[in-house]
Amino acid sequence: MTRSVVAVTGATGFLGRHLVRALAQDGWTPRVLVRRDPIHPLWRDLDVEIVVGDLKTPGALDRLCRGAEVVIHVAGLIKAASLDGFNVVNRDGARAAAQAAQAAGARFILVSSLAAREPRLSNYGASKRAGEDAVREASPSALIVRPPAIYGPGDTETLALFELAAKSPVLPVLSPDSRIAMIHVQDAAAKLVAFCRRPVSGLVELSDVRRDGYTWSEIMTAAARVMNRAPRLVRLPDNALLLAGTLADAWSFASNNPSVFGLGKARELLHNDWSLSSAPMAEGVPSVFGLIDGFLHTVAWYREQGWLPKNVAA
Repeated sequence: MTRSVVAVTGATGFLGRHLVRALAQDGWTPRVLVRRDPIHPLWRDLDVEIVVGDLKTPGALDRLCRGAEVVIHVAGLIKAASLDGFNVVNRDGARAAAQAAQAAGARFILVSSLAAREPRLSNYGASKRAGEDAVREASPSALIVRPPAIYGPGDTETLALFELAAKSPVLPVLSPDSRIAMIHVQDAAAKLVAFCRRPVSGLVELSDVRRDGYTWSEIMTAAARVMNRAPRLVRLPDNALLLAGTLADAWSFASNNPSVFGLGKARELLHNDWSLSSAPMAEGVPSVFGLIDGFLHTVAWYREQGWLPKNVAA
């Protein structure tokens, strides 16, 4: 028997696409807020309800949430020219979605980010923390979920890592003291689906089986290994990364074209502790993928889609 409706914002993004499929496979009816009727290979065989509009379209959030049992707010900006630009979506959009869910009597789940734990590092992190605070005010019983770095099939950001690992004789690493939590996108989606089945409120953090995270050397070595390469790891000076971030911001300002990487992102990358904190970890749904098998699964998908060559020389 089909379960109730779960409404999803940000459904056409990287995590959102996998979440919609996972919801449908678990028996829920996904209802998505999109600017136009989406056509995506992950959804070809799914029955997905469509609400046309975005977070600012009058009445769209009300239509999305009406009759839904759960609303999962995934939509968010990862690049903007200023804190105000981030806040328009990551704070104000989260508040509006929470208010619409509250009015509809639906449970609300905000997908935030581990970056919200350190809002002083970047405008992105500050806006995600502001979104969490806005949601707590609008919907005190909401669940706030902080995922770490997410990778997997369809991720364009991580693709660059594997392309570099396939070609470069050296790979850069940052501080050996740093710890970075990771999670495969399908595991992140499965954990979110579990929260639909089991009401939870408060704050939780996600990761794969390594709650204490990975070192930069482990991440780079794993990327090289799945590409059948063994490049030399070279420590990148902190100041070099900060300078690169500053120059990226200057170029973004001059070209009026914000980029994901800038000084704020450089500060995030240099932060030593992106392992899970004392916040509760999602329970009940174990991660399927560790780092090596998750990377292997991702690279296999890239090759199937032609994003990476079918055969890479060792």
